[in-house]
Amino acid sequence: MTTAHHLRLIDGMRTREFPAERVRSGSGVSGPGYHTAFLYTEDDAWEDDEAGRLERRAQCLADHEALVTLLGSRWGAPQMISLWSAQERMMSGEEIPAPWADTVAGCEYLRLWRTEEERWVALALYLEDEGAGCELSVLVTEIDPP
Repeated sequence: MTTAHHLRLIDGMRTREFPAERVRSGSGVSGPGYHTAFLYTEDDAWEDDEAGRLERRAQCLADHEALVTLLGSRWGAPQMISLWSAQERMMSGEEIPAPWADTVAGCEYLRLWRTEEERWVALALYLEDEGAGCELSVLVTEIDPP
C-alpha cells in the first residue's frame, strides 16, 4: 500500500459512522465509537527471509514518518503520548476501555491528533526489540485516550 492509500483509508475512517457492535472491517476492527486499521502487520511478512523483513521494516518506518508529516500538515504537530502509565494501570488490573486496550497492550507510544470532527486520530508504531518486526496501525475514535 502507498502513503496515498493510507491517507484515503484514514479519511474514510474519519467520516464513517461507528457501528453499534464490534465487527471486523477489512484490515481492522470497528466498534462503538472507533475504527482501527492495520497498515503493516507481522502476518504480512511471515514468509519473508531476513532481508525481506528488514526491507519491510524500513518501508514501515518510512510510511510512519510520511504519515506523521502529512497528518501534521493537516492538524499541526501531533501529541507524542507515552502509554507506559496506561500499561502499568492495565497490569495492575485496571480495565482500559476499547479501543485503547489493544493499543496500550502492544505499543509504547503513539502520535495523536484531534480533528475538526472532534475525533482522535492515533498512529501507533510497534517495533520488535529483537529482530526486524514492525507493525503500523491507525485508530480513529471519539473516545478519549486513557
